[in-house]
Amino acid sequence: MPTLLEAASPESAAALCRELGLQFVELNMNLPEYQEWDFPLLQRVASRYQIYYTIHLDENLDPCYFNPHVAKAYLDAMLDAIEAAKRLRIPVINMHLAAGVYFTLPGEKVYLYDRYRERYLERLQAAIAHCEKAVAGAPLVICLENTGDFALPYKRAALELFLQSPLFGLTFDIGHDQTAGNRDKPFFLEHWNRLRHFHIHDAAQGKNHLPLGTGVLDIPWYAALAEKTGSRAVVEVKTIQALRDSVQWLRKQGLGPIIS
Repeated sequence: MPTLLEAASPESAAALCRELGLQFVELNMNLPEYQEWDFPLLQRVASRYQIYYTIHLDENLDPCYFNPHVAKAYLDAMLDAIEAAKRLRIPVINMHLAAGVYFTLPGEKVYLYDRYRERYLERLQAAIAHCEKAVAGAPLVICLENTGDFALPYKRAALELFLQSPLFGLTFDIGHDQTAGNRDKPFFLEHWNRLRHFHIHDAAQGKNHLPLGTGVLDIPWYAALAEKTGSRAVVEVKTIQALRDSVQWLRKQGLGPIIS
């Protein structure tokens, strides 16, 4: 399950996770509750409710930012999350691949990471090296999540660079892909063996994070792909009721492998 605003504290999230028979909570680093790591609390809660954690990094995190002071702050946040994951035995860190700043010109949108692609990829390579050093062989994978724009040429180049490292894998957000016209699906099918994580939620008419079974997605097909690749899956809806309804729908569909 994701971190929900209605159950944002570690205790309330873990209690709901256990009640619904789910296995893990994806801690959302955007929330104030997770700006500092309270390791004794997180360990105690995980043990009490027999759950574990994954991490969703700050959605704005961008270690390739051209301003070196800003980039360092983002990289430090990423390295801090890696150390926390090692300490808490977290198997997956999820992150977005930032699009960066763009200029809107007459008739086109110019992404600075595309215009200065060589510099961008150099910074990315340096960030990857820092992450590899920090992980140091721990059983951890950092997964890149699609937000509907993996088809952008500079993002494709960045993803190919990430996937040269065994530390990195892919998160398939199936709702984001649907609302983007399924533009990301070909990339995931081409690199299916690097899938390690899924964000599952329904979608329809440009709306994301709908309860499962209320949109147009073929959820069983994606569940089969998740099972084939040995991936974890987050039921990424936004309210407790939507999560309850989605878990109930999964069970009615016989999709038990996603649920403990």
